[in-house]
Amino acid sequence: MAPLGIVFLVFFIVPLVLTLIVSFWDYTEYAIIPDFTFRNYQEIFEGCITGLPDLCMTFKTYWSTFKFSFIVWLLTLVIGFTVSYFLRFHVRTMTMQIVLFLLCTIPFWTSNVIRMISWIPLLGRNGLVNQGLLDVGLIDQRLDWLLYSEFSVILAFVHLYTLFMIVPIFNSMLRIDESLLEAAYDAGASGWQTLVNVVIPLCRPGIAIGSIFVITIIMGDFITIGIMGGQQIASIGKVIHVEMQYLQFPAAAANAVILLAAVLMIIYGLTRVVDIRKEL
Repeated sequence: MAPLGIVFLVFFIVPLVLTLIVSFWDYTEYAIIPDFTFRNYQEIFEGCITGLPDLCMTFKTYWSTFKFSFIVWLLTLVIGFTVSYFLRFHVRTMTMQIVLFLLCTIPFWTSNVIRMISWIPLLGRNGLVNQGLLDVGLIDQRLDWLLYSEFSVILAFVHLYTLFMIVPIFNSMLRIDESLLEAAYDAGASGWQTLVNVVIPLCRPGIAIGSIFVITIIMGDFITIGIMGGQQIASIGKVIHVEMQYLQFPAAAANAVILLAAVLMIIYGLTRVVDIRKEL
């Protein structure tokens, strides 16, 4: 355990502690000043305490981030569970299961940026989707909301991160003894009842692990939102990125600490619903 513990300490605990320390430092346009001040946290929530929440940019930014996380989590959960269920219970041979599972990993053979950019000629105003819809007569004018919009951001997120939901759910389904399903059918349960009362409860660890992967990645993402949103959609990851570009490291560290606290609260809630260690 010692080598793993040392790596965990050096590359995870120490950076987090340093980020927490820097979040209390002061800064100017030209320098970072080691200090102990709550200025960075006060600036983040400035206007949120005295004003209305809907006037606070911080609440709007976090709301946008949470909204994307929830929508993408729900879509990836439905798609990931469906694909995993098909691979586990409708593909009978292990060889074919492995082949089809490897097909799901093909998008990961290229970088995230390339996969995002590949959507631009498809969804653009003069892209293939708009042209195809015009050719078949489904629309009279080109659609502007297909690209550089919330739709394109969600589509890219689902495309990029569905596999993170498929892998743990499929792994949980592989552990299910098929005799349990046969017993449910023998007891008169329908396919839907077997799914709800047998399959889904036994897949809870995989669903929880996949949810943690997807939510934590999206909460800190700024590249996907920047490219697919046309730099017009707010997210807390983009705020931190911009602050670091302007060398406002204490402000970026304060936002990172708040984001980490929010993510940890979500993870804590998931682990309260599903005790992953116990069920694994």
